[in-house]
Amino acid sequence: MPFRAFLLALLALAAVPFAPAAPFLAQGTLAGEPRPDAVILQTRLTATPGTVDRDVPGAAGEVRFELSAAADFSRPIFTAWQNARAENDFIVQTRVTGLQPHQVYHYRAHYGAARASAVAGPAATFRTLAAPEANAPVRFVLLTCMHYARFFGHMQKGPQREMPAAERALGYPGLDAVREFKPDFWISNGDNVYYDHPDDSQALELPQLRQRWHEQGALARLVRLNGASAAFYLKDDHDFRYDDADLLGARLPGAALGQRTFREQVPLIDPATPAAPTYRTVRAGRDLQLWFLEGRDYRSPNREPDGPGKSIWGAEQRAWLQRTLKASDAAFKIIVSPTPLVGPDDARKRDNHTNLGGFRHEGTAFLEWLKAEHFDPSGLLILTGDRHWKYRSVHPTGFEEWAAGSIIYENARTGRAPGDPQSTDPEARIRQMYTDAAPLGGFLTVEVARSAAGRPQAVLTLRDEAGRPVHSHTHLR
Repeated sequence: MPFRAFLLALLALAAVPFAPAAPFLAQGTLAGEPRPDAVILQTRLTATPGTVDRDVPGAAGEVRFELSAAADFSRPIFTAWQNARAENDFIVQTRVTGLQPHQVYHYRAHYGAARASAVAGPAATFRTLAAPEANAPVRFVLLTCMHYARFFGHMQKGPQREMPAAERALGYPGLDAVREFKPDFWISNGDNVYYDHPDDSQALELPQLRQRWHEQGALARLVRLNGASAAFYLKDDHDFRYDDADLLGARLPGAALGQRTFREQVPLIDPATPAAPTYRTVRAGRDLQLWFLEGRDYRSPNREPDGPGKSIWGAEQRAWLQRTLKASDAAFKIIVSPTPLVGPDDARKRDNHTNLGGFRHEGTAFLEWLKAEHFDPSGLLILTGDRHWKYRSVHPTGFEEWAAGSIIYENARTGRAPGDPQSTDPEARIRQMYTDAAPLGGFLTVEVARSAAGRPQAVLTLRDEAGRPVHSHTHLR
């Protein structure tokens, strides 16, 4: 080629605008906070289709969501285009309203470096909640303690099991069993990620906190579960700051950063009301109402002497909880707490409502209040996380607590039994109908429906990681 022609060809190439690589959706799409008429949708644009050195770099671009009640996306609803920016970790969230109750919706993200080059992502689904007056069955799952470092062997502590590397790379096996249960929604009840593990590489600053969410969010089993149903998220100590953290102390990460990061990383808060509290109550049909509690943002210092002034919930949240419980006419009132109120737990701790020297005064006073107000123990149930073993326990007041345990075997242990001198119940005042006899991963399922005789019933079942029942009980109203 003559030099002049070669030079003209180079100049022509230089005039062509650079087309950046298309972004990816390595962490899939998420639906959160379903209501009868609304949901929050979320995705994050990524520069790679998967993890790179245990992180997933973000990518700038534009996103909108498409929704339809039909699998072929006929008669779609489109949300407004939004920019995925670095300051928001390239996450896009939007709350969609005007939806129909108890309806399965199909949705997908349209995304690209610019809207002109946008493509449609994989389809996902969620179901809206039933209207408060509707007599509709509800199925949901509660899980907790998704400990990435222990599952992938980055920590030596805890039980281990043999698993092919390709299978382990998919993530926590129990999530497939959760998805196969086909829940209307699932609840991640705290310790969604662990900032303080492994010990030699703790997450202290914002990029490190975000990295914990990125690596876990890209696990194939979690992406599939997120694509199959909506979720409610609560936080506890490890996805707030560190083990048993309160609001005090200079140890990193700070409380404000932990609060901000949690709100950023999950579809929890309506973007139009970013300062809204994270405690809330939702009605799911005629027979079920749930309360999701906040256990970190308002708590007194853990080491403060226990007594009437010491609180996990704070005065405002506690008053709201009591007021809304009394106002509810749901057959089943289910309180979801990241930490236990009944236990038993380890006597050495000061972090929760069961702990001597912790927050027992508030916990006991609340259970006594429920009894004094004549709440029926068969219709008011407490579901908890935090503890790494499954149990079903009944407090002396008659109120029952179910602990889901850890979703993974590697983070499981056996618990404290009533009467154990190293427990919070050395006098064996608590009745315990089930506790894991050996470390066992798994989750809790709840099915609320009407019996053949037309009575409201709730079937609670503790399951192992494969979804097999290990303990079940039916409450009738």
